[in-house]
Amino acid sequence: MLISFIAWLLFAISSDYKYRIKAGISYVNIPEKRAFHPLQSDTVDVEVTMSGWKVFLANLHKDTSTIQVDLSGLANRNFVVMSNQIGFINKQFPADKKVIKVHPDTLFFDFSKQTQRKIPVRVLTHIDFKKQYGIIGETKSNPAYVTVTGPMEDVASIEYLETDSIKGSAIHSDIRTIAYLNRNQKNNITIYPTFTEITIPVGELTEKILEIPLRVENASKYTSVRTLPSKVKVAILVSIKDYNTWTARDFEAVVDMNSWEENHVKSLPVLITRSPEFVKVISVDPANVDFLVRK
Repeated sequence: MLISFIAWLLFAISSDYKYRIKAGISYVNIPEKRAFHPLQSDTVDVEVTMSGWKVFLANLHKDTSTIQVDLSGLANRNFVVMSNQIGFINKQFPADKKVIKVHPDTLFFDFSKQTQRKIPVRVLTHIDFKKQYGIIGETKSNPAYVTVTGPMEDVASIEYLETDSIKGSAIHSDIRTIAYLNRNQKNNITIYPTFTEITIPVGELTEKILEIPLRVENASKYTSVRTLPSKVKVAILVSIKDYNTWTARDFEAVVDMNSWEENHVKSLPVLITRSPEFVKVISVDPANVDFLVRK
């Protein structure tokens, strides 16, 4: 029985079987003068033949492949027949996987007016800095705007394009890199250029203490409002090169009398309502202040 089982197992894993793979779609050879909307899902089922061993491994590690679909035929019709592209699709799979069918076999497209727009680039970052280092200036991308071409409805809905996330650890110097743009899963738009040069200024930071006068908001109904104390000490983290640039005049600290009227608080919380870019407020002392009111 053991020999029979082993013989059956060897036969089973060496035989070919039909197997369906879920695959995403990307488009190539897009007609330049026609903008389109796919009228079906952006995934298809690809039916392949492969050995029993490969089927076993595929069931253990399920993943979603991506196949390219040639849209050159859309120049004079509004559909693509997948069975006509089996040879092209087979070139995208290993030799031990033979594509025999794609479901659905026909992909339909709706056409609309094509348009172009300049879209701003938004830089995504995931950066850890060396202790006492951080971003000290504006992140710049070159170009800051890219040209997006596609159906009017889709292009009009794009407010910005994000880059791939820029990552780093223990960073202590300026970052200069190339980042590719994310098309937000839209296969029917083209982007030019597809990447941008990113510059992120990084420098050493230091702590600075400023004494900032308090301003009282919503106090017009009272004869006078006096805070105790009248100034607060604000600890900020600032780049060494800008240490002497920022003064108390660049910050604003306020207390709001509505907090007393609405919430009946015994002391007013201090809010920093204005501070320069790339300056981090670490602490405010005191964080709450007493007050005297004359009605």
